Amino acid sequence: MTTTELQRTVTDAGPGAAGPLGEPRATSAETGPRRPSLSPSRAADFRTCPLLYRFRTIDRLPEKKSRAAVRGTLVHTVLERLYDLPPDGRTVAAAQELVAPAWAELSQEPGVAELFAGEAAGDLEGWLASAGTLVETYFRVEDPTRIRPEGREELVEVTLPDGLLLRGFVDRVDVARNGALRVVDYKTGGMPREAFEGKALFQMKFYALVLWRTRGVVAAQLKLIYLKDGDVLTYAPDEAELLRFERTLKAIWAAIAQAVQTGDFRPNKNRLCGWCDHQALCPSFGGTPPPFPAEAAAAAGWRTALPVTVV
Repeated sequence: MTTTELQRTVTDAGPGAAGPLGEPRATSAETGPRRPSLSPSRAADFRTCPLLYRFRTIDRLPEKKSRAAVRGTLVHTVLERLYDLPPDGRTVAAAQELVAPAWAELSQEPGVAELFAGEAAGDLEGWLASAGTLVETYFRVEDPTRIRPEGREELVEVTLPDGLLLRGFVDRVDVARNGALRVVDYKTGGMPREAFEGKALFQMKFYALVLWRTRGVVAAQLKLIYLKDGDVLTYAPDEAELLRFERTLKAIWAAIAQAVQTGDFRPNKNRLCGWCDHQALCPSFGGTPPPFPAEAAAAAGWRTALPVTVV
């Protein structure tokens, strides 16, 4: 696993182990966005708190890793590699055997080993066992011997007619013999209450829109698998709904562009603030944000009306 893969650890971070997903994980020249783009997680960031979006996307301020987030990365890696095995070899025991080597790689990433510094070996073993339990729960939900994924951890992207670039990584894409499309995402947290299902499906509709625009096929099923409790949330979008969702994304992007133009990213105090690493810089908590990095924004391809220092 590479450092860019570790960026997946934003998955399942936060209350109930739920957090922004599908973020394009690479920032390197090899795989990074060619120009400013919108991903499900960054769109969710802006909707939650524009200042959080700025800190993560424009300032790129570092954030601490958490055990829950790293466990999410570990479980996703195991489930991805499970489908490297032949169908009859995709057993619970085989999946459990994938945990240790995946952890051996993940633990080499910056900031991961420190999460367990000074801890007794039994604590780490218990944490790894909890990841194994989530992997085992997966087998109660699906029979991997019967599934032939077309794509895993697949980058999907499309440029809309107005120039907006949408990008994200999908956990799994299945295509039936009749061409029906299923989009699958794994969550290591529990299923959200009904009132929050819309937020959970936001990411999946994003993927469905990109796949529809690139393949011309509306996904027959969007499937969220919650490994904490073995629950499944499914949804079947239609073209009209995806068109409405596309308009929503365009409106979000227009608001982001306006904020970049002016450097005005307002904080939005909400129930997720307790999980934010940037409270010391947030006006809602008495902090002062650093000056807007107009140079960094311009270098990343943003148009800004703010003065840019040319060196």
